Amino acid sequence: MNEALSLRRIFEGKWTQGAIPLVLLVALLLIIEIAAPGFLTGETVALLFANTAVLFILATGVTFAILLGGIDLSIQAVASLASVILAQLLPSLGLAAFPVAILSGLAFGTLSGIVHVKLRVPSFVATLATGGVVTGIALWVSDGRAITIEEGGRENTAWINATVAGLPVVVLISAVIGIASFLALRYTRFGRQAIAVGAGEPAAWAAGINVDRTKIIAFAASGMLAAIAGVVLAARLSSGSPVLANQLLLPAIAAVIVGGTAITGGLGGVARTAVGALIISIVRIGMTFVGVNIFLENMVFGAVLIAAVAITIDRSKIAVIK
Repeated sequence: MNEALSLRRIFEGKWTQGAIPLVLLVALLLIIEIAAPGFLTGETVALLFANTAVLFILATGVTFAILLGGIDLSIQAVASLASVILAQLLPSLGLAAFPVAILSGLAFGTLSGIVHVKLRVPSFVATLATGGVVTGIALWVSDGRAITIEEGGRENTAWINATVAGLPVVVLISAVIGIASFLALRYTRFGRQAIAVGAGEPAAWAAGINVDRTKIIAFAASGMLAAIAGVVLAARLSSGSPVLANQLLLPAIAAVIVGGTAITGGLGGVARTAVGALIISIVRIGMTFVGVNIFLENMVFGAVLIAAVAITIDRSKIAVIK
């Protein structure tokens, strides 16, 4: 009994929650390399990073919401709408279409935050409802169809698909976003306050933190980064669609949790999300690389997610697990 309690304390320790995802990442890489020699080549690793870039940008945004103890279920809808806006406006606005699409994400992320804070609606419901509104707008604007970025528009998106010093530009974009987000959480007042709110909202109120403002900023950041992810995805695929990012919601949230950020908030960060995004990509791409059946891929993915939630959840904040 004592040994079981000691083992549980070890797995619930902060250092363990941070180390386990990194150990898992290394283990997955070694397993796949042993099963399929040649996986860890420069070309394959560059492709892995490129395929992880959009997922990481989405996951970085939702990290802000989860650190507060909330959730953002509108990110896939916001990303899809941004892709539609970019595809439609590129012919007429050129490069100016990029900031317009990104600002749409900022606007809807702010809306989610305001609904959550001012109307006292749980973030789960607020962002789910906002996502429904955004999806409706995307379907209406696009007439429910995918919009191809024609040759003229591709001239303005070619830079996203280029490489610099052998690295895809999308990887550099995600790295810049990751570093900026990491610095914002680590060294700014907003970052410190976001962690404090996630660790204990009543205590944050008592300490004089403007909790409502902190939450709105976090959801605004999540929406803006979701739009950036949608823009990058549209540029890579040369099309925008109202359902373009629909399959990325669960992987993005899973990347945050698998990376070691507690679903209950107050513990984690962007560096952990980067590790989690790589784990998700390796599970999805690596299993295919070695020829694992698609149904077994889903089993592995589900097992990793369950284990990550079990390890990172802060049970002291939840009296009853429902």
